[in-house]
Amino acid sequence: MLSHRYFFEKKYKMKRILLLIVAALSYSAAQSQEMTDALRYAQENLNGSARFRAMGGAFGAVGGDLSAINVNPAGSSVFAKSQVGVTLSDYNTNSKSKYFGTKTSESNIAFDLNQAGAVFIFNMDSEKTGWRKFALSLNYDNANNFTNSLYTAGTNPTTSIANYFLSYVNQAGLTGNDYQNLYFEELNLRERQGFLGYDSGVIDAAGGNANNSTFVSNVPVNGNYFQDNYTETTGYNGKLSFNVSTAYKDRFYFGLNLNTYFTDYTKTTSFYEENNNPPFAGASVRDVTFENDVHTYGNGFSFQLGAIAKITPSFRAGLAYESPTWYQLNDDVRQIVLAHGSNLPQGSYGISDSDFFILYEPYNLKTPGKFTGSLAYVFGKYGLISVDYSLKDYSNTRFSPKDDYFRPINAQMSTLLDVAGELRIGAEYRIKNWNLRGGFRYDESPYKDQETIGDLTGFSGGFGYQFTRTRLDLTYTHTQRDSQLGFFSQGLTSPIYLNTQNNNISFGMTFEL
Repeated sequence: MLSHRYFFEKKYKMKRILLLIVAALSYSAAQSQEMTDALRYAQENLNGSARFRAMGGAFGAVGGDLSAINVNPAGSSVFAKSQVGVTLSDYNTNSKSKYFGTKTSESNIAFDLNQAGAVFIFNMDSEKTGWRKFALSLNYDNANNFTNSLYTAGTNPTTSIANYFLSYVNQAGLTGNDYQNLYFEELNLRERQGFLGYDSGVIDAAGGNANNSTFVSNVPVNGNYFQDNYTETTGYNGKLSFNVSTAYKDRFYFGLNLNTYFTDYTKTTSFYEENNNPPFAGASVRDVTFENDVHTYGNGFSFQLGAIAKITPSFRAGLAYESPTWYQLNDDVRQIVLAHGSNLPQGSYGISDSDFFILYEPYNLKTPGKFTGSLAYVFGKYGLISVDYSLKDYSNTRFSPKDDYFRPINAQMSTLLDVAGELRIGAEYRIKNWNLRGGFRYDESPYKDQETIGDLTGFSGGFGYQFTRTRLDLTYTHTQRDSQLGFFSQGLTSPIYLNTQNNNISFGMTFEL
């Protein structure tokens, strides 16, 4: 299976270098977004400090932790003293897939800064007004680490990659002559997908008539197409929170967060298909390689409001609201198709190369807001137990501007996505200088069918040791989720059954100032 990839990489090594030089020459108003791109930013991993992760992120009514501020901004004024903290994590992702009965797996390990921040406490002790404390904090969390890889292989009994190109070319309404006479950069996204298939010989105008706007496949139709796909993603979605909060009579706490996001995401896919079917008399395709490189980058903004109340000295309740996040994003895309067979446009090989890194016009994404309700019970100096429950309506996710391109995908998200709840439970038990912790997390699917992306379950555990003014924390977290994906969003959508497991170890240090 390495031979076809080696040939492809070697043949185009020099051409890729040239692509970098001409990258800025192409510009188009067409976009390349799908529902999975929106959910990448609408869903956040449970990252944060080691203590926060060990307790399942259930800190909405507890506070007193730098990452707890991201759940309920009132939590910063729960701190007794000013603190600085940092957490490092390893990310171990294992993805198992099944495609028409063939099972494959791929794993990936990354190491990154997971959290860093500081909180500054100002005691006011105002007996007249009742306002006892004022807190300012700044905290960074890696909201999502995108490092992952996935390999899938199997024999599809019915559907070829040619169906992907046909699904686009027959929407575009262009003829073969149109594709021959127009420059690639003059085409929109849908027309480009058709061009890649036509120019490489994977598809052709019906009857070989270049004036025809109906196209047919050049891949033999007897089925049993062996297909494999390797996907590699890298990048992050960082969240920087500016926080202010205050305490009233040591019973009521109120807080505000202003959050800024900065994201950088790269996805590289290499799809391969081959068949041993009897060839056509004319152009006949034996194998196809289709490569896609997508680079998404940009920034975003959201705000949060929160309150915590001590109903009794031991029993606490919290309520928080997180606004939608408004992103401005940019996409760079490169695509190459290489076909091999007989009577193709360039002899035994059909080659279609976009010749550009396509720099798309910036676009906006609004992810849904979230409400979180929390309860906690503190057992004096011995420990605590805490529960958080959050609601988020994913059907409110929107791309903009609201033009003809985004209208169908926005309607699709309104129809297919749903309100999802997230339950987090955490506990901590103290034995002298030691803190033992555990947590549980259950995150419902954002899809109404609950199969495209399934429910997420996770558990965590860890411990901390308190020195005079320093605390060290170590945590292990595990999550898993099933999903059903397709190689492409249309044309070739045969389901890949995927199980993704994440195993993370986090090490944190906290210093009192």
